[in-house]
Amino acid sequence: MAEKELLRRFLEFQERRATIYTELQRGFADYLRSNAELAYKELCGRVTVEFNECSRQAINPSIHKVLEIEAALRDPACSREDLAVLLQAVQSHEKKKLQMTATLQILKRAGHPSERQATDQRRVAPPEACNLCCTPAELDGAISGLEECQAEAEYLAAHKEAVTSLQEAVLAINELVETVRSEMDEE
Repeated sequence: MAEKELLRRFLEFQERRATIYTELQRGFADYLRSNAELAYKELCGRVTVEFNECSRQAINPSIHKVLEIEAALRDPACSREDLAVLLQAVQSHEKKKLQMTATLQILKRAGHPSERQATDQRRVAPPEACNLCCTPAELDGAISGLEECQAEAEYLAAHKEAVTSLQEAVLAINELVETVRSEMDEE
């Protein structure tokens, strides 16, 4: 099979992945509005299967799976290890993109610690001022306030790291896919 055809099929898988991400984001937004956990879990299961199909199984008999495309590019008949490595890099970044998308959804579902604790009726409000004569309850409240600040800082750091990693993965995927398109144009 010609390189150009293999790359065209790979790009079809990338388009399918984009559609799957759109479905996942839409389903997550619906989940946040409706709190329909079962529907969201079912969506996550379907999305997992569909992503695996893009990598490991054919969508239909006329389209090779991405791993088969990589193998065909490595085959001596084609001898394009460079393109196989490029597709392998896309696969790796797609995995990272999916992991970071899931991480961000988990963080968003959990919410900011300050928002969670603000709705917790058992929360003890920190005292206005604490001096050396604090009562145990006031001291507990101050400690609770510090723990809340620490939890919020950890949440924000995790969110920032996930967003940055997701952006890096998307940028890398886009650059690699553009390289694939350029390769197709050269032939």
